[in-house]
Amino acid sequence: MNTYYSADYILTASGPPIQNGYIELDDRNVIQGIYQEDELKLPDTSIVQRFSGILVPGFVNTHCHLELSWLKGKVEKKTGLIPFIQEVISKDRLRTKDYMEAMQIADQRMTDNGIVAVGDVSNTIDSRDVKLKSTIHYHTFVEALGFDPDKAKDIFRSAVELNESFAPLKSSIVPHAPYSISKELLRFISHFCGQSESLMSIHNQESEEENALFRYKKGLFLDFYKGMNLDIDFFKAQARSSIQSILPHLSKNQKILLVHNTYTTLKDIYSTKRTDRDIFWCLCPNANMYIENKLPKIDLFIKNDLVITLGTDSLASNDDLSILSELKTLHRYFPSLRLEQTIEWATINGAKFLNIDADYGSFTVGKSPGINLITHVEGLQLSDDSSVQKIV
Repeated sequence: MNTYYSADYILTASGPPIQNGYIELDDRNVIQGIYQEDELKLPDTSIVQRFSGILVPGFVNTHCHLELSWLKGKVEKKTGLIPFIQEVISKDRLRTKDYMEAMQIADQRMTDNGIVAVGDVSNTIDSRDVKLKSTIHYHTFVEALGFDPDKAKDIFRSAVELNESFAPLKSSIVPHAPYSISKELLRFISHFCGQSESLMSIHNQESEEENALFRYKKGLFLDFYKGMNLDIDFFKAQARSSIQSILPHLSKNQKILLVHNTYTTLKDIYSTKRTDRDIFWCLCPNANMYIENKLPKIDLFIKNDLVITLGTDSLASNDDLSILSELKTLHRYFPSLRLEQTIEWATINGAKFLNIDADYGSFTVGKSPGINLITHVEGLQLSDDSSVQKIV
């Protein structure tokens, strides 16, 4: 027997809000119908589950680092990106015995928070077993990083081996960030992994120091490289921002996810729009506040019709892995945002990037996207007390 779910509002992520509507699911949780309040006359109301709040599709988290879950509460807040990186690197040598358990707990926490799909960055094979046992759909971004051009070939070979080890899970090789990857390594990735079905993700402009490095070869990154005993005499100032510098080296055939974008400018946006590339823009607001205490210029993104997704980043840079928490932060700092708009960022846009929108991302007949209930709301507005409950 089919079951019907109803609430004060339904946000489908594919159309306007439906007040007091219904979603019909079969016994496999596949959507059979979506109805306005006056479209459905049921003789047996016992098959209706009625809720107070807002029903939304399962959340899609396009940027996470499951491997870093053991660092929850162990990294100082608001120090800036470079001190953050240095602290994470130093603590990696002190990895605790509960490393695997921390990933399992984080995976379960994301499930409880209504997350149904995750784009997860990995530098080791350690998360594979957790992902294989999870109910979450994972796409693993095997991260390659190395600023030394002479090591590019060896780094890429290691990434290929790691990528193959994640089978049968979906995975692809990606660069870490402009400041941590040589042009030679980027060319290897783009040349050998640049098929349209291979997804690309890269951290972008998380710190103004990144732009200073690429524009002028100045700033704190020079001290960072010196501390890593890395000679960067080969690197020349580009006289333009990091994203403008690396974009020509990225494949034209791949979907590209630019992550963080905290210091992205209008000129950067215009530069990316002039290229023939399929670009998605991932926002991780809680991580941005945790590390840099700054948020991207989201109004610019909206005015330029950029395709926005949401991510949680890691528990090294966040207090929880919750897309609802990311939404609450966005709406707190940008009160003009509409929930029906940001729910699309949290669901269908991420599903489209991960190539899973045939099943996930929106309330559409034939899909099985999961159902979340958001409570403690004021109409279609979130409150500080808003919480999420996974219904299906």
